[in-house]
Amino acid sequence: MNEPIVATFSIVGYDPLTKEWGIAVQSKFLAVGAICPYAQAGVGAIATQSYANTSFGPRGLKLLSEGKSAQEVVDILVNSDPRRSKRQLGIVDSQGNAATFTGDECHDWAGGITGSNFAAQGNILVSDKTVEAMAEVFLDMEGCLAERLLESLDAGQRVGGDSRGQQSAALLIVQDEGGYGGFNDRKVDLRVDDHAQPITELKRLYGLHREIFSRTK
Repeated sequence: MNEPIVATFSIVGYDPLTKEWGIAVQSKFLAVGAICPYAQAGVGAIATQSYANTSFGPRGLKLLSEGKSAQEVVDILVNSDPRRSKRQLGIVDSQGNAATFTGDECHDWAGGITGSNFAAQGNILVSDKTVEAMAEVFLDMEGCLAERLLESLDAGQRVGGDSRGQQSAALLIVQDEGGYGGFNDRKVDLRVDDHAQPITELKRLYGLHREIFSRTK
């Protein structure tokens, strides 16, 4: 079976003040937002990529909901996967603990960085500067989680990003009762499935979302 590589770069983050979890992701891959990001309010957030094992999303969230840490969940998911050497994922748990994994058969450049409340990772990148730039912006920037994740993603692209180019991007933010009407936790769920400049387009869509759905002063 022809299995396209979900090669991408992403950042998973948590805001302890607003109790928001989220993921921002970009890839030279169609509709990466349908494959990579998973999150649940009060539980955590997960990005799965590089020959993505999409079962890591729901399985990982279940393990997090049972009280396991980000690193424990990474270890369980990876050790259960016979093709773990090709996988990549990042997780932030309910307390902001972060973990990232890159299999030794992921295509260069591939790797990740973790820090307080975030995990940044990518594969088939121009260099390690992409994840370093994402980490730096996330740690230094003020603002809401969505803005910090978007600017981190943009910074990663500016220093090289995916070596194959751009195609799709997505932003997922969850917060308890944060969805439309308070009926679910999906505060922001935006996807650019096929675009020459998907991060720029994603930022435009987020601007519209903020104008329409955010509270006014």
